[in-house]
Amino acid sequence: MEPTFAQILGTGTTRLASGATTSTSGLFIPDSVLVAAGLSTPSTATAEGHLVAIVKAARSYLTQVNFDANIDQSLVVANGFPSSTTRGTNNDNYRLKQITVSLASLDTDTEINPGDY
Repeated sequence: MEPTFAQILGTGTTRLASGATTSTSGLFIPDSVLVAAGLSTPSTATAEGHLVAIVKAARSYLTQVNFDANIDQSLVVANGFPSSTTRGTNNDNYRLKQITVSLASLDTDTEINPGDY
Protein backbone atom coordinates (compact mmCIF):
# COMPACT_ATOMS: atom_id res chain seq x y z
CA MET A 1 0.00 0.00 0.00
CA GLU A 2 1.29 3.44 -0.94
CA PRO A 3 2.48 5.34 2.18
CA THR A 4 0.23 8.23 3.18
CA PHE A 5 1.19 11.87 3.75
CA ALA A 6 0.61 11.38 7.49
CA GLN A 7 2.82 8.27 7.61
CA ILE A 8 5.69 9.98 5.81
CA LEU A 9 5.47 13.51 7.19
CA GLY A 10 3.48 13.19 10.40
CA THR A 11 0.02 13.46 11.88
CA GLY A 12 -2.06 16.27 10.45
CA THR A 13 -0.22 16.44 7.14
CA THR A 14 -2.74 16.46 4.34
CA ARG A 15 -3.28 17.33 0.70
CA LEU A 16 -5.51 20.38 0.34
CA ALA A 17 -7.78 20.27 -2.68
CA SER A 18 -9.43 23.35 -4.14
CA GLY A 19 -13.17 23.25 -3.90
CA ALA A 20 -16.31 25.32 -3.89
CA THR A 21 -15.30 27.28 -0.79
CA THR A 22 -11.61 27.74 -1.51
CA SER A 23 -9.28 28.15 -4.45
CA THR A 24 -6.24 27.07 -2.45
CA SER A 25 -4.71 23.70 -3.08
CA GLY A 26 -1.42 22.24 -1.96
CA LEU A 27 0.24 20.31 0.81
CA PHE A 28 -0.35 21.25 4.45
CA ILE A 29 2.34 20.28 6.97
CA PRO A 30 1.49 21.35 10.52
CA ASP A 31 4.09 23.29 12.50
CA SER A 32 3.95 20.50 15.09
CA VAL A 33 5.51 18.11 12.53
CA LEU A 34 8.28 20.60 11.77
CA VAL A 35 8.94 21.24 15.47
CA ALA A 36 9.09 17.48 16.15
CA ALA A 37 11.74 17.27 13.40
CA GLY A 38 13.82 19.94 15.15
CA LEU A 39 12.65 23.22 13.59
CA SER A 40 12.08 25.27 16.75
CA THR A 41 10.52 28.37 15.13
CA PRO A 42 8.66 27.45 11.91
CA SER A 43 7.07 30.91 11.61
CA THR A 44 10.47 32.61 11.23
CA ALA A 45 12.61 29.76 9.86
CA THR A 46 14.20 29.84 6.42
CA ALA A 47 13.02 27.84 3.42
CA GLU A 48 16.13 25.67 3.81
CA GLY A 49 15.27 25.03 7.46
CA HIS A 50 11.78 23.93 6.43
CA LEU A 51 13.19 21.56 3.82
CA VAL A 52 15.61 20.01 6.33
CA ALA A 53 12.74 19.46 8.80
CA ILE A 54 10.61 17.84 6.08
CA VAL A 55 13.43 15.50 5.05
CA LYS A 56 14.12 14.61 8.69
CA ALA A 57 10.41 13.90 9.26
CA ALA A 58 10.30 11.68 6.17
CA ARG A 59 13.40 9.80 7.31
CA SER A 60 11.44 8.38 10.25
CA TYR A 61 9.11 6.38 7.97
CA LEU A 62 10.96 6.01 4.67
CA THR A 63 13.43 3.50 6.04
CA GLN A 64 15.14 0.60 4.29
CA VAL A 65 13.14 -1.82 6.48
CA ASN A 66 9.82 -0.32 5.36
CA PHE A 67 11.03 -0.19 1.75
CA ASP A 68 11.92 -3.90 1.82
CA ALA A 69 8.51 -4.77 3.33
CA ASN A 70 6.34 -2.63 1.02
CA ILE A 71 6.65 -2.85 -2.78
CA ASP A 72 4.60 0.38 -3.07
CA GLN A 73 7.18 2.43 -1.15
CA SER A 74 9.58 3.96 -3.67
CA LEU A 75 11.84 6.12 -1.49
CA VAL A 76 14.43 5.48 1.18
CA VAL A 77 15.79 8.34 3.28
CA ALA A 78 18.91 7.50 5.26
CA ASN A 79 21.92 9.10 6.89
CA GLY A 80 24.88 9.64 4.60
CA PHE A 81 28.52 10.12 5.50
CA PRO A 82 29.54 13.38 7.18
CA SER A 83 32.60 15.25 6.01
CA SER A 84 34.04 18.74 6.26
CA THR A 85 35.02 21.57 3.96
CA THR A 86 36.18 25.16 4.14
CA ARG A 87 34.15 28.05 2.77
CA GLY A 88 34.32 31.79 2.38
CA THR A 89 37.17 34.24 2.29
CA ASN A 90 38.31 33.19 5.77
CA ASN A 91 38.25 29.49 4.90
CA ASP A 92 35.91 28.79 7.82
CA ASN A 93 35.41 25.09 8.63
CA TYR A 94 31.97 23.69 7.78
CA ARG A 95 30.57 20.27 8.62
CA LEU A 96 28.72 18.61 5.73
CA LYS A 97 25.96 16.43 7.17
CA GLN A 98 24.48 14.15 4.53
CA ILE A 99 21.04 12.65 4.22
CA THR A 100 20.56 10.46 1.17
CA VAL A 101 17.28 10.09 -0.67
CA SER A 102 17.17 6.99 -2.87
CA LEU A 103 14.40 6.82 -5.47
CA ALA A 104 13.31 3.45 -6.89
CA SER A 105 11.32 3.18 -10.12
CA LEU A 106 11.08 0.75 -12.99
CA ASP A 107 14.16 0.97 -15.19
CA THR A 108 12.61 2.84 -18.12
CA ASP A 109 14.31 6.24 -18.10
CA THR A 110 17.31 8.09 -16.71
CA GLU A 111 15.50 11.29 -15.72
CA ILE A 112 13.85 11.75 -12.33
CA ASN A 113 10.10 12.11 -12.86
CA PRO A 114 8.20 12.96 -9.64
CA GLY A 115 5.13 11.26 -11.12
CA ASP A 116 6.93 7.91 -10.91
CA TYR A 117 6.93 8.03 -7.14
